[in-house]
Amino acid sequence: MTARILIVEDDNTFRGFLKTILAAEGYEVTEARDGDEALALLVRASFDLVISDLKMPGLSGIDLFRACREEGSPPPFILITAFGTIEEAVAAVKEGVTDFLTKPLRDPDTLRAVVGRALAASRRDRDYLTLKETEAAGLPPQEVIFAGAAMAEVRRLVEEVAPTMATVLIQGESGTGKELVARTIHLLSPRRVGSFVPVNCAAIPETILESELFGHERGAFTGALQTRRGKFELAQGGTIFLDEIGEMPLPLQAKLLRVLQERTFERVGGSREIRADVRIIAATNRNLAAEVVNRTFREDLYYRLNVFPINLPPLRERRDAIELLADHFLRRFARQTGKKIRGIDREALALMEEYGWPGNVRELQNALERAVILGREMIALRDLPETIVRKPEAGSGEISVLREVERETILNVLRECGNNRRLAAERLGISKRTLQYRLKSYGIVGGD
Repeated sequence: MTARILIVEDDNTFRGFLKTILAAEGYEVTEARDGDEALALLVRASFDLVISDLKMPGLSGIDLFRACREEGSPPPFILITAFGTIEEAVAAVKEGVTDFLTKPLRDPDTLRAVVGRALAASRRDRDYLTLKETEAAGLPPQEVIFAGAAMAEVRRLVEEVAPTMATVLIQGESGTGKELVARTIHLLSPRRVGSFVPVNCAAIPETILESELFGHERGAFTGALQTRRGKFELAQGGTIFLDEIGEMPLPLQAKLLRVLQERTFERVGGSREIRADVRIIAATNRNLAAEVVNRTFREDLYYRLNVFPINLPPLRERRDAIELLADHFLRRFARQTGKKIRGIDREALALMEEYGWPGNVRELQNALERAVILGREMIALRDLPETIVRKPEAGSGEISVLREVERETILNVLRECGNNRRLAAERLGISKRTLQYRLKSYGIVGGD
């Protein structure tokens, strides 16, 4: 991801000099002429590094740093100072400023080195913090969440959108890991110090969903014996995750739209406006665009939610990730049960890579939990659920035709590859293990 750098300098010539050097290094550079303009930019956007003159008219560089610090975790700051104010720069470093440069800056390599060190240190700190928070939140490592080539674009989008306040709509089939992706966005964002509050809109009865989201005042309805804060208030300063947003009733959709538009809401039975300092991430397994056409989902709300869409591929399109995911779940459940299981045998793993996984990652997780409970040293076919192991019925003509077409396709590719199974597997887009399993099922053995 390209680093975003904000240069704050009242000298136009020197500011242009800095920008030219850093832009040539591939950084995304934004300019501000003074501290006040910079502060306005920092409120609206996220930057990986701020390079600011120490002495400027109005808001000074150190005052700008302090203002950012009051708002939360400031980005790394490099202050530029004249020789006469080095002592002030050193004092600023003690306050938390990352580094400083002195004017006149005649050697571009000095600038490149200081900027490179600041960004590298920031990345290490962020990665360490995210790793600790990921472990504390009970989430898998990102290498597991984003396993497989089909998830590379998802990971890129997550890393781009996380530092912003943009509303995100995650779409994908049930079991594809929408909440895991939402939690990852939260942990990579400046809001990670706040709460991540999930709400399953499909699991809460329509009659109480409004109260769950926005809270209620005492006496607002029968049984409301005391004032209660809703999920939006609990998520203040953090992120609210609205899962199964397509199940939200139309009247409540209108109230959510107001939150997105005006950033305020009222408790049920209340009249006081409460500011919503909340990032909204929504998720659905439904086609919301089609729901809009069918008038079961508000068009204006759809466009408000669909600011930054992320589409998760089903597990059947991530077959290259199945071995890594299966190994992750195996280790987790073996740890939980105290069983010593060395791995999954080749035949079982090949079948798992062959299977369609209609329940996606959640189904794979459940299958591995069952297999660990039943398994011994190695997970075998006998430990997998019957739905995975079961063969198609012999009388199914359509399935027989498809198997024959598949068989001929595989044999043709093998011939074209000179019977090299590794090359054939690559061309077919499957693992060599899966290819060997399929050939064995056709009664073909031997080969490389």
